[in-house]
Amino acid sequence: MRRKIVVGNWKMNKTWEDARSLLMEINRFASTHKPKCLVIVAPPYPYLDRANDIFMHHVEVAAQNVSQFEKGAYTGEISAEILKSIGVKYVIIGHSERRTIHHETNEIIRDKVATALAHGLNPILCCGETLDQRVEEKHLDTVRAQIETMLDSVSSSQMQNIILAYEPVWAIGTGHTASPHQAQEMHELIRGILKEKYGDRIADETTILYGGSVNSGNADDLFAMPDIDGGLIGGASLNAGDFGSIINASCKHI
Repeated sequence: MRRKIVVGNWKMNKTWEDARSLLMEINRFASTHKPKCLVIVAPPYPYLDRANDIFMHHVEVAAQNVSQFEKGAYTGEISAEILKSIGVKYVIIGHSERRTIHHETNEIIRDKVATALAHGLNPILCCGETLDQRVEEKHLDTVRAQIETMLDSVSSSQMQNIILAYEPVWAIGTGHTASPHQAQEMHELIRGILKEKYGDRIADETTILYGGSVNSGNADDLFAMPDIDGGLIGGASLNAGDFGSIINASCKHI
């Protein structure tokens, strides 16, 4: 059975004083409630090793990005080797904000995936369409092209280390959420693409998250869909109470 997962992506938020308080609140929740789903938090880079110390294996830590380059003169970049050396196990790759603001292509994302896997990191690999692509009814083709390119060099055995996340760009940070039906349609498509490429077993075992203005009010309806295995949570992960409610909603559907 594929694992239920909830990932909190803090993006570029929280000074250390506030971050430390939130990390401790999340740790208290996880150590007390012992959720059956996997909980992962992706704070800003400077807090990664401190987060690991606070969580003590109750919660896993993810980086929000990784370089496609191994090492060298790449000012401001963070390598997979560096992340691995401080105990990071997961990394978000291909987030829509990286695509739009930093102009990352499917090919760059593919290279990042390869580098992360080579160093033993588990990619949380994002895909999703813009509002224009959905209005023009290109959303299915867009997501298919993203997945086929990003997974181009990923072997069947490596797929056990991949978590996919569908995040419609038009629903990220906008307050607009894909309906459970819209989200399920895309998750079913993604699982179908995996079946074509890797077969039924790998497709059935791959966790596919939904990301896009998930909150404590809509999480339960989204997570009840058969192909939605949890969430990639943005703003709601910055509040321990809201994040805890979303975690509980995910665990409810195990």
